Amino acid sequence: MRAGIVGVGFMGWIHYLAYQKSQQAELVAFCSRDEGKRSGDWRGIQGNFGPPGEQIDVSGMNVYDSLDAMLLDDSIDLIDICLPPALHAEAIEKSIAAGKKVLCEKPLSLSAEDALRLASLGEPGDVMVAHVLPFMPEFGLLVDANADGRYGKPIAGRFKRTISPPDWIPDFYQLDSVGGPLIDLHVHDAHLIRVLFGMPESVETACLRRDGVAKLYETVFRFPEGYPVSAGGGVIDTPARGFTHGYEVSFERATIQFEFAAYADGTNATIPLVILHQDGTVERPEFSGSDQIDSFVNEIDAAAKAIATGEVSPLLDGKLAADAIQICEWQNA
Repeated sequence: MRAGIVGVGFMGWIHYLAYQKSQQAELVAFCSRDEGKRSGDWRGIQGNFGPPGEQIDVSGMNVYDSLDAMLLDDSIDLIDICLPPALHAEAIEKSIAAGKKVLCEKPLSLSAEDALRLASLGEPGDVMVAHVLPFMPEFGLLVDANADGRYGKPIAGRFKRTISPPDWIPDFYQLDSVGGPLIDLHVHDAHLIRVLFGMPESVETACLRRDGVAKLYETVFRFPEGYPVSAGGGVIDTPARGFTHGYEVSFERATIQFEFAAYADGTNATIPLVILHQDGTVERPEFSGSDQIDSFVNEIDAAAKAIATGEVSPLLDGKLAADAIQICEWQNA
């Protein structure tokens, strides 16, 4: 698969690093309005994980100053959209009209209605959405167990995802540009809940708000089968909090637990993934030889496989991504 990136920011940098490691996909182009970035100076890029941006070698890539120009490049199979969420729709529409496949960073859109529209553009599977969580080993195990039934059906779950104030995103709480904690942060867990349990019938959320937008929240999701599923998180008002995510999910014959927290002083705390079997045995799988970028490699390779075979992974499905946004909208109502 030959790809071109639009959006040379933090996620564009992370995707760039993933392409360098992929054996299934090649980054052949990117576009940026910034002359410095077009020359390969990505040193000003930084985010909340991974290495900071570097000076990159652009000599082997086609470099453009606009998406319109890049879409004329017949060598590109897929447009990898790493733009701010408010710009996703226009980029997807143009890319599909130009006959390209799309891999769009989450969230697909800032509203469920628009996300469903975008997911339906082109042929089925033309619009794929980069929800990376299921491609991370600790979360992917849940997805795999659900798919093959090794522990029976999932019957309960608790999920958490908390960050310190994201001061590097000045419009974080703007619903028309970033979407706030639910759309930007919790959408990861909403998507995973949708994959594991299906679509909830209703949700009940208690939350603290900032300018009408849910900031810190706890939600119970109600399913026809009565599964006890909940999720909590959002923004904690101290930079010391850093980042935390984790879960405890019960299947019919096992419970799986994992949690990771990073703090402002550079320390972290982890509950390594543990499987608590019904027969009383405890299993601690080890995931060796991987780093944070490898999950994005897995995601990009899944997109490459979809283009090669015509069979899109459900984990990249645009309609599933739209459902996740719908869940977030219900929570913020």
